[in-house]
Amino acid sequence: MTKRQWLEPRALDAPADLRAAVGGHRLIAEHLTRKGITTPGAAQRFLSADQYEPASADELPDMDRAVERLKSAIHAREGILIWGDFDVDGQTSTALLFSALKRKGAQVRYHVPNRFSEGHGIHLPTLAEKLDGGIKLMLTCDTGAAAHEAVDYARDRGVDTIITDHHALPAELPAACAVVNPRRLPPGRPLSELPGVGVAYKLIEALYQGEDSDFLLDLVALGIVADVMAQVDDTRYLLQRGLDILRRNQRLGLRALLERAGIAPADLNEGHIGFELAPRLNALGRLGDANPAVELLTTADWQRARQLANNLEGLNAKRKFLSNQVYHSAIAQIDNEPSLLDYAALVLSHSDWHSGVIGIVASRLVEEFARPVVLLASPDESARGSARSLAGVDITAAFGELAPLLSRYGGHSMAAGCSLPAEKIFAFRRALSGVVRARAGARPPRPSLNIDGYLELGEISPELTRDIERLAPFGNGNPPLTLVTRDLKLVKQAGLGRRGEHLELQVEDSKGIQQRVIWWRGAGHDLPAGRFDLAYTLRMNHYKGLREPLVEWLDYRQSSTSPLQLHEEAVAIEQIDHRRSLAPAEQLQVELARFPDALIWSEVEKIAGAVDRLRLRPNETLVVWTAPPSAAIWSAALATVNPERLILFANRPDSESRASFLGRLAALVKYALNHKQGTAQLEALAAAMGQRERSVQAGLQVLRALGKLQYRIGRTGEYHLTGRDDPPSDDLRKLQNRLDMILRETRAYRDYWRKVQVKG
Repeated sequence: MTKRQWLEPRALDAPADLRAAVGGHRLIAEHLTRKGITTPGAAQRFLSADQYEPASADELPDMDRAVERLKSAIHAREGILIWGDFDVDGQTSTALLFSALKRKGAQVRYHVPNRFSEGHGIHLPTLAEKLDGGIKLMLTCDTGAAAHEAVDYARDRGVDTIITDHHALPAELPAACAVVNPRRLPPGRPLSELPGVGVAYKLIEALYQGEDSDFLLDLVALGIVADVMAQVDDTRYLLQRGLDILRRNQRLGLRALLERAGIAPADLNEGHIGFELAPRLNALGRLGDANPAVELLTTADWQRARQLANNLEGLNAKRKFLSNQVYHSAIAQIDNEPSLLDYAALVLSHSDWHSGVIGIVASRLVEEFARPVVLLASPDESARGSARSLAGVDITAAFGELAPLLSRYGGHSMAAGCSLPAEKIFAFRRALSGVVRARAGARPPRPSLNIDGYLELGEISPELTRDIERLAPFGNGNPPLTLVTRDLKLVKQAGLGRRGEHLELQVEDSKGIQQRVIWWRGAGHDLPAGRFDLAYTLRMNHYKGLREPLVEWLDYRQSSTSPLQLHEEAVAIEQIDHRRSLAPAEQLQVELARFPDALIWSEVEKIAGAVDRLRLRPNETLVVWTAPPSAAIWSAALATVNPERLILFANRPDSESRASFLGRLAALVKYALNHKQGTAQLEALAAAMGQRERSVQAGLQVLRALGKLQYRIGRTGEYHLTGRDDPPSDDLRKLQNRLDMILRETRAYRDYWRKVQVKG
């Protein structure tokens, strides 16, 4: 049954002249009327960017002062520092300003802060370094609204500041030359919903004074979608124009990115940005340094663009694996301890989780369990968390009531971050659940589903679907139409995708009309028994060489409970099992001759062309050379590769005893000390060892207890290592025993995995 509250469409009659002006199906005119668009002129301005009159950049406060200061800096050839942010809005803002100012002959550089070492905003120690070398003007983008200390510091150094931002304003503005922020406008103005990159674009539009600035609109479109801005007024107009520029595919970095993502530029839409391009760019900020994203978006060198896009693809593969690992580990915790769902907020923690990706997984769990979710990465005594909420529960305000339990916290109503001592996680879970119940009643409010209209199956047609797509681009402020067909029954189901993770369903109405429906990630969910109403969206799709309406499952509500007999077509992964082979190396060559494009997953043992878990990517055939060390890592590998065929070898790494494990780990530590300034990522060490992150953590603790190593753990879980030569500590024996226990667990899982019937 549905977890959502279905909200029926408000009954109305669309004006006759509006219906005549937009043509097509009644749903289009009714949808526009519900949005307050009731005249033909307003409808044309909404549907077509050519009919919309954008607001002047001069409407933004301080725009004239910002432009004059920029002109002065360009004319005097003063050094300009652009300070950006590490998400896609910040990356595109930085790239837009950098390329536009370079075109004007400005002496300009840029800096995008590191999420983990610098954090959001302007990091003063880094700013002190960046202001050396003739910088006379700092220009912020997508940040700076509350940067009082940084602006004052720059002023003391003789550096002026222009702030362009769209975030909430403090009670008092920083003492900058100009603060260009749409939050300073009265409510409801056409520029009120601009993202950071939109504000940056309006600044350049004003600076260019009528010169062509359309070449920048592809960047604006990326930032609008990635930052989930409300698609209204000028923001929608800029997105419409930007999508047209994106489809022309002139920017080399984006051309390379589209090539790697397998997206045809002519077919590109806002969904491709949200689910393909933005996650790739965000991978940089989540896992490392986002500055290469700006180079990718501004380079004029095709070979460099392809190289950067390839690097980005590798990071994105790592993001996918780590996200899948966190997700499957979280689901396993819930399966093993169902009482976690008795709490009004779902709070989970694990020492192996990467703090850069837990927010992505928290959002997915909110959708699945319809309650606020906090995921905590706890590699040491401190736990660092990311929270996502749902409408009606202000998660940051809830954290405010729990301040004594938290080391720090911050965010907004729907998303926040926090840190706390690991020993307080249980108390935090109980206290947060109490606060959520007090704020939301006995149970958090159910997510709502706004119904736009009812259709018969016989009304679904290519013509109707094309009419609906005239309302695109869809997103925040303009969601896709949610349609409902009543009184259906399921007549057939089949798995879809390499592992059957999606469902292809056949539904039938009372007239015997049938319709194909796709339920993305529907495998494992309950299906309706008997008659039901189906909520769905419609879009055009390529299927078996034809363009047809695609019905995408959103939700259902039961109308009766009589059981149905469904014809189910199972999707099985082909398996070729060599786990007991006496000559695995020779057998591997035989299989590679049969499947030359196979992806080989091997850790510790070097095999030409093989990858470790962090470089896994989608592929039809996966060769499992090294037996996985845990169920979570195996599940994450399957979800990342999504293979149709498994070739199983399952060899064991040579680091399963304590002595061999510590010897290999010590060698990796030595390499990090000599070649990586003493910095090592926990997940990279685990992949190089063919072990779990928990094993590596325990091994580092033993090396420290032996007196050979000292370390501290950074904000993203990275280890900052220092070589030592101290006497062993008193807790050495206890730590060695703990490491032995963890290694035994891993050996036991590998023994089990090498014998059991592997399930896809």
